[in-house]
Amino acid sequence: MKKITELTAELAAPAIAEAGCTLWDVEYVKEAGAWYLRLLLDKEGGVDILDCETISRKLSDLLDEADPIEGSYTLEVGSAGAERALKRPGDFQRYLGSPVLVKLYRNLDGRKEFAGNLAAYDAATGKVSITVGENTMSFEKKDVALVRLRVEF
Repeated sequence: MKKITELTAELAAPAIAEAGCTLWDVEYVKEAGAWYLRLLLDKEGGVDILDCETISRKLSDLLDEADPIEGSYTLEVGSAGAERALKRPGDFQRYLGSPVLVKLYRNLDGRKEFAGNLAAYDAATGKVSITVGENTMSFEKKDVALVRLRVEF
């Protein structure tokens, strides 16, 4: 049996393509006691509210018909955002050299957050390396809570 996120991605694919968008991620998470099915989109030039509304309406009908989720949940369709999380190896490869923020589970030298440019990603081990000034820092997969793009002004 397919995971809810995989089934949702398949159901949403035609509507997403029709809107000229691509699917960045699908999350099915419990937050504050309620379940959320969240689709994050990407589009050249940016995702707008009309894209989200169109895809949400079409997907809502398809989910009602397929009924893959027991119980209630909230469907959210939105932009992946400028400071999106990097999760898959392809995400890291696409954004090599870009400004990122690495958040750790535990303090390292009194800090849990490190900002720099994404220098390397090892798909085999999940090790992430960033350059901070002239230094390179590497973090093991087990230590990294989140890596996201960082917008610089």
